[in-house]
Amino acid sequence: MPHHEGESAISIQSVPRPRPPFERIALLLQGGGALGSYQAGVYQALSEANLHPDWVAGISIGAINSALIAGNPPETRVEKLRTFWETITRSPLGVPMMKGFDFSSDMERQFVNQLGSFATLMFGAPEFFKPRFPPPIFTPAGNPGNLAYYDVAPLKALLERLVDFDRINAKEMRFSVGATNVKTGNFIYFDNDTHTIGPQHVIASGSLPPGFPAAEVDGEFYWDGGVVSNTPLQWVLDAYPRADTLAFQIDLWSARGDLPRDMIEVDTRMKDIRYSSRTRAGTDQFRQMQALRRATAKILADMPPELRQTPEAELLAQQADSKVYNIIHTIYRARRYEGASKDYEFSRRTMEEHWESGYSDMTRSLEHPEVLQRPESPDGVFTFDLALQGRKEPQK
Repeated sequence: MPHHEGESAISIQSVPRPRPPFERIALLLQGGGALGSYQAGVYQALSEANLHPDWVAGISIGAINSALIAGNPPETRVEKLRTFWETITRSPLGVPMMKGFDFSSDMERQFVNQLGSFATLMFGAPEFFKPRFPPPIFTPAGNPGNLAYYDVAPLKALLERLVDFDRINAKEMRFSVGATNVKTGNFIYFDNDTHTIGPQHVIASGSLPPGFPAAEVDGEFYWDGGVVSNTPLQWVLDAYPRADTLAFQIDLWSARGDLPRDMIEVDTRMKDIRYSSRTRAGTDQFRQMQALRRATAKILADMPPELRQTPEAELLAQQADSKVYNIIHTIYRARRYEGASKDYEFSRRTMEEHWESGYSDMTRSLEHPEVLQRPESPDGVFTFDLALQGRKEPQK
């Protein structure tokens, strides 16, 4: 299980299992700032189950977690994730914000969380980002790399310390991070199949304005990939050559939620919808497209040779696909007291809660055997959502 500061790490190792019958295991990590420790907990559960990804793709904080995974050997990845998250959640004031508190209500916790968020706004997060003085509103127009309220130079040093970029570029694991070109508005993936990856590519994926400045890569400036799309699922599903894929999609924002009860919850709900990227809708569209591709493959296989050689059949053959896909969708479920500042509340206690939630959710998902089995449906796609399909039946 995840361990807390001052305690020894205790892992409950799953029974060793053979690799699932898929050509590719992909881990897809959404952006979400301080919520990203949920993904670290998810990865710990996958690692203990011997489910090591062949491809990791991320946006924003998901890009940082992806680099920590791809840039380290399997036996040290959880340790490096732990080091990163414990480093950036040290109190900027030197005193843990919530240590010793025993909360009796959500209101008390909400108040202390707001204090933690305010501390982040004022002082930044250790070795991650720091306030820029003077603030950009008091500086003349200039380099877009200076137009932000915070300086992310500390993050570059932290990434260089914790991530082996030579390992990423050796392509032992495919690695992709998404960013937005500021001038063109186009979305781009920095992929170790096509780029030599460095800290600047990871930082570009997480450069969310106006908090963080645009990151310069090869003379172009980039903002956070979440400005356009906060989920890398489509990039992996559309990749060629196609492969039987077991995809773990780890989201930090939920498209579905309750009606807001006050103005704080209005802001929270708006952010959830904006950054959720409608993963479920995208998955449904992919399922429909895959049904058409599989039908096309079957028709082409039964087609006389002379028809298969026509330009029209050759065009259809480019889209035909008989591969299978399991998409395991795991979404962080925020507590009501976390509020709209949940993505920049970098306290240690909250980080541990997020990590624990991710570990627990993925452990429960893996208890369902169908998650790791090849789908047998006509469209060749199986989707699993712990919130919808993995609910425990009440004890009688």
